[in-house]
Amino acid sequence: MTTIAIQSSNIRTAKKRRRTTRAQIGRLVTCVVLSVIGWFYLFPFWWMVAGSLKTKNEFFSRPLSLIPQEWFFANYVDAWNKAKFGTYFLNTVFVACCVVGGVIIFSSMAAYALARTEFPGKRILQTIIVVTLFLPAGYTIIPVYEIMLKLHLTNTIWAIIILGIAGATGFNAFLYWGYFATIPREFEEAAVIDGASFVQTFWRVVFPLAKPMTGTVALMTLLGVWNDFFTPMIFTLNKPHLRTLAVGMYAFVSENSRDWTAMLAAAIITLTPIILTFIFLQRYFVEAISGAVK
Repeated sequence: MTTIAIQSSNIRTAKKRRRTTRAQIGRLVTCVVLSVIGWFYLFPFWWMVAGSLKTKNEFFSRPLSLIPQEWFFANYVDAWNKAKFGTYFLNTVFVACCVVGGVIIFSSMAAYALARTEFPGKRILQTIIVVTLFLPAGYTIIPVYEIMLKLHLTNTIWAIIILGIAGATGFNAFLYWGYFATIPREFEEAAVIDGASFVQTFWRVVFPLAKPMTGTVALMTLLGVWNDFFTPMIFTLNKPHLRTLAVGMYAFVSENSRDWTAMLAAAIITLTPIILTFIFLQRYFVEAISGAVK
């Protein structure tokens, strides 16, 4: 009996070792595959950074090298000053802050009202919001331009801000709406018992609990505003000093189509704020997705 028990124990140990070995091999294969995929994503950005720090002669003589022989930062100085990227950057930051703030306020308030109140026509309003999500911006630009023209907002930066808020509020209200549905009503009921009004309950109880979704909305809205080309181009066509980075980058490429190092430096200036913002807000993005899945 003792011999049989020992043999059974050895068999179980061998099976565990085989399973462990298979799991280790699986993790190793996964790491190798993900590393290769990650390299394909990382290489273009790394190449852009390296190219932006090269001289023109080195760029054309060693185009695929990822480490410059001479670190040439003058490309960034030229893109920032000569191409007026400093002005474009400030314009974009101002527009992005206004749009992100406006979208968070309006979309969260609208979503809370839709999630926690009942009123005539609620279903119709929900349907309208969903339908508007599928309308391409290009098909509505003519009536929108007419409205901005009558409001005397063409060739102003406020047109970009207003349209940015209006365009992103519907979709983000939908996101907030789904997140508010996961928050237990007991928190609100306790606030009401303490004497809080509907608005106070929202701002002091519900909205702080939606911090992960707020971070996600801020990140997605910022990404959309930062990369928006169509709206700023239409409404700043005759005002170059009001251009955002996307329009300024397009104009810079058109004017400097042969200056590759300066174009790469301008592209890095445009991309860096978005990358840094995502690094700081990715935790909220993951938490919001996890909360939505739960």
